[in-house]
Amino acid sequence: MSKKSKIGAPPGTMQYTGIVNSERIKITLIEFNETEFFEQEFFDLSDCLMYVKPNMVKWINVEGVHKTELIEKIGKLYNLHPLTLEDIVNIDQRPKFEDYDNYLLSIMKMITYQDKVYSEQLSMVLLENTVISFQEPTGGDGFDIVRNRLRTGKGRVRKLGADYLFYALMDAVVDCYFHAVEKIGDKVEVLEEEIMNAPKKSTLIQLYELKREVIFLRRQVWPLRDLVNNLIRSESSFVTDNTHLFLRDLQDHCTRIIDTVETYRDLLSGIMDVYLSTNSNKMNEVMKVLTIMSTIFIPVTFIAGVYGMNFENMPEIKSENGYYVTWGVMISIILGLIVYFRRRKWL
Repeated sequence: MSKKSKIGAPPGTMQYTGIVNSERIKITLIEFNETEFFEQEFFDLSDCLMYVKPNMVKWINVEGVHKTELIEKIGKLYNLHPLTLEDIVNIDQRPKFEDYDNYLLSIMKMITYQDKVYSEQLSMVLLENTVISFQEPTGGDGFDIVRNRLRTGKGRVRKLGADYLFYALMDAVVDCYFHAVEKIGDKVEVLEEEIMNAPKKSTLIQLYELKREVIFLRRQVWPLRDLVNNLIRSESSFVTDNTHLFLRDLQDHCTRIIDTVETYRDLLSGIMDVYLSTNSNKMNEVMKVLTIMSTIFIPVTFIAGVYGMNFENMPEIKSENGYYVTWGVMISIILGLIVYFRRRKWL
């Protein structure tokens, strides 16, 4: 398997930029109105289109975008612009919103959190009575809550149109961000306590990894708020006034996530400073002890060096008590320096 690059390709070129694989693309069709509901999975677009009914709201979820031929067929069927198709198969897209004459496009990152942050690109197209979502699945999505509401008929999603479904799917994605931020917050608290009590080298590695996750989330959430803002300001007829109210609530959620992510980023920077300061203080304490020990023994070493010279004319060399007097002087110097350092609170 390899990852393709589209550098140098002309605009509108459909070239999948993810890891190439041979898995079949699954298409899930959900049709509903206030009283009826239909759901079925397909592996062929033609089979799926046979069940499409004109008088119902339709959600077509395409799991996998590595088969560009199928994406091109869907684009021709629903009259999607080539630049839109290019953005769908380019899974490294920045979250954004595009307003076309016959449809709306939103591209965002769907976040899942297990032991770390995982992301996949989600592209959604809103047409009249139809929502088409394109995923490159990495082990699940956050749409189960929307599917359950559709199946059971709970909430507003069965009573309102495709624009509300479009909002509900975006809201489910934003809820996944809340879950990821909550898990990161728990890790931040554990690291903070560990660094204050007993920091280790592995703590620094965890701190760097967590900081990268927060920076990644920040890079996704900031354009996501712009996406929602542009959708609210859009004058498209596909979005009703009733749905605009819910989009403003979604905008508030994005702002809350940004505020929380920024708080954790600042907190992690502070924890990093505390870790470095703690290590620096420990090193300073070690150097302080070594310096004091050296200072105490320097004069003693000097005396030992002087009286270690073997010259015959040294006056004290034949003294009967010279050895004991020398020891007494050295011990007195050591004790005197210790008392001095304690009074100065250096020891």
